[in-house]
This record gives sequence, structure tokens and C-alpha cells, in this order.
Amino acid sequence: MKNTESTRISAISRLFSSSVINELARKGKSPTFTRLLGEADLLSYNDSFGRVRDVYDTAFSILRKKANRHEYVYKSALTQNILMGTHSLNTASMLTEFRIGQCKADVVILNGTGTVYEIKSERDSLSRLQRQINSYRDVFASVYVIAGKKHVDAIFETIPDDVGVMVLSDKHNISTLRKAVDMPERTNSGVIFESIRISEAKEILNNCGISCPELPNTQIYSALRELFVNLPSDVAHREMVKILKRTRNLSPLAETVNQLPQSLRSAALTTPFRKMDQQRLINAVNKTYEEALEWT
Repeated sequence: MKNTESTRISAISRLFSSSVINELARKGKSPTFTRLLGEADLLSYNDSFGRVRDVYDTAFSILRKKANRHEYVYKSALTQNILMGTHSLNTASMLTEFRIGQCKADVVILNGTGTVYEIKSERDSLSRLQRQINSYRDVFASVYVIAGKKHVDAIFETIPDDVGVMVLSDKHNISTLRKAVDMPERTNSGVIFESIRISEAKEILNNCGISCPELPNTQIYSALRELFVNLPSDVAHREMVKILKRTRNLSPLAETVNQLPQSLRSAALTTPFRKMDQQRLINAVNKTYEEALEWT
């Protein structure tokens, strides 16, 4: 039975998933990658494939088409144009799927401040947008929605005036329609505490001159939260950014990322893998297409 177009696009997008990137990095090959080639109906493009990296570039070019635009295309644009364009891997860091309450922030970029980007692609609904934005404003000083053109008017009607709006053009460029207002004082220390690790909260308290009590695991969460909520919100936010930049440091990946095709850079930066696996990932991406067909 012939795959539907939506099934095909879903399979293409999964080529960029952390599970496939992890397989390539850990094993130097990915049977999942090979299986997805068939599901994505990419085997018909074989004349243009010399290496695995060519498969990724072709897959990405399909996802970039307006009707197919997937969340990964937006993440890639943010990676290339903001993280590695406006900033650099030596001065900024990026988080994806960062949990805040019941929501997950699509992309967070940490530089001098914390900026969250909520993606609303052409394939997305805006039904949860207001709730998502309200959650993000409690944790990050600067909040943006980046979307396709068809959503822009509705987004402006939905979000507060301090939230920025960006649009991704047909040529993959990001335009800022409204700049976000950086407001660390608007954040909420209690929600920040609930969004980070206990070890990170302890370090923030120590950096603020507050001693953390020695308590059993069953009691430590409540005790630390009671101390943390008394921090001024702008202080809690500033210290959170410092800690997350260090604990989520991306600079060790800079050399590896520069050897990957641009289509794969966002995936590599948001997939945790060991330093010893970095060269294996590069080697896997440079394997021939014929070799990849044998990955079973």
C-alpha cells in the first residue's frame, strides 16, 4: 500500500530524530535510518545520493517546502540564524523540549539572558498557544513565537505585548515582526525552581550566599523551594541562565558541528552523545549511500 504524503513527511522528519542521531554516533550506523529511507520514499532519489550527508540534505529540502514545513525546519533556522549567526557556540547555549510545568518549550537560547522560542509551523494549531506563553513568561525574560505567515495575525491577537513575533520566510530567513521585551523581573522564582534540577537550584542558592540544609531526600525539595521562592525573580533568572549555560555548554561540539552538513547541525546540537562518539557520527554521515543500504 502506497504511503500517504503525511506518513512520508513524518518518516522524513524522523531521520533527524535523536534516536537516529544517537544510533549513528554510538554504532557508526543506523538500521533505523535505512528503514526510514523506504518509509520516506527516498529510495527513488538514489541517483543524487553519494553519501549519507546527501540523503540528509535532500530530506531537509523536502521538509523546507511550505506545505511540508516541520518543527525541525524552524529549529534549524533558529540554530543557524540566531545561535550560530547572532551568537556563537562559545558564548551561547541552546536547549530544546525544556519542560515548564505541563508545557515543553521548543527552543531556549541562553546568552546574556534567557530567550524562549515557541514554534508554530504551518502544520500546527494555535489552540495551546496562550497557555504555553503564560508558562514561558514565568521562567524566561524574553519570549518569542516563530511561525509561518498564515498564523501571524492570530498570534498577534492572542499574545501579550511583551512577547515577540518572528516569521520564517519561504527562503528560510527569519524576520522579526515585533521584538520581545526582556523582562527578568516578570519571571517567577518558584516556577524557575520547579523547572531546573535540584543540583542546579542548590548551586544558585549557594551563589546567592544562602546555605542549603542537609536533609533527607524526602524533605530536601520542600526546604530548597522555600528558600528559592524568596529570591528576587530577576536574580533567580540571572543565576539560572549562568548555571544552564555551564551545565548545557555546547562549545565542545563546535568542531564536530562544523564538519556536519547544515541540515544536520540542529539535530547534533540537541542530541546528547559522548565526546568519544563525535568522530563516529562524522564518519557515519560520510559513509556512501550504498553502505547505508546495508545497515541492518
